[in-house]
Amino acid sequence: MNPEVGPSGRSRGFRFDYRFWRRCDTFPRGEQDLMDTRDKILSRGGLHEVLEEHRHAGRRIVFASGVFDLLHAGHVRYLTAARAEGDLLVVGIHSDASARKLKGEGRPILTERARAALVAALTAVDYVVIFDDADVKPLLREFQPDVHAIGPGGERDSASERELDTLLGVRVAIVGDDKQHSTREIVERVRRSQSHS
Repeated sequence: MNPEVGPSGRSRGFRFDYRFWRRCDTFPRGEQDLMDTRDKILSRGGLHEVLEEHRHAGRRIVFASGVFDLLHAGHVRYLTAARAEGDLLVVGIHSDASARKLKGEGRPILTERARAALVAALTAVDYVVIFDDADVKPLLREFQPDVHAIGPGGERDSASERELDTLLGVRVAIVGDDKQHSTREIVERVRRSQSHS
């Protein structure tokens, strides 16, 4: 941000310097995002490069995933706990198309770019990658993290992913709170409040 100074010498506010996204070919030039999270949001190719460096340094890579539509306290607790399982945290975020298949019509509420920027802004998160697959199995095969962090209840919903984890030698960690928060509930609450207003 650069201050704009008028003839009187007083600041007129701030002029935001929107630079180009780097490392992520999903993002167009001139994306207007106030949080500088560009070095954390990577393409799959870019993620391969940086993870190779971390592996050579002996760092343990943790992988977490989700839609992360309307980021809430449950998401933050899940990702913070996931980060504690290793040395760096990679978060896979469902693209708009795959999120719609998972969550139904009207979702996601936020675009994949907005969701990626919000998640990348969290201190616990080191890297973010957007993916189109229906589940994370292709990413697990591709990146083979040391730890696969799953939220409570995820062990029931993703049995096939856990089988793949075992096959790849990836440790599974169940982290976060016990589904005390839900984006669906938040959306319904907002809709109810609007209908009563």
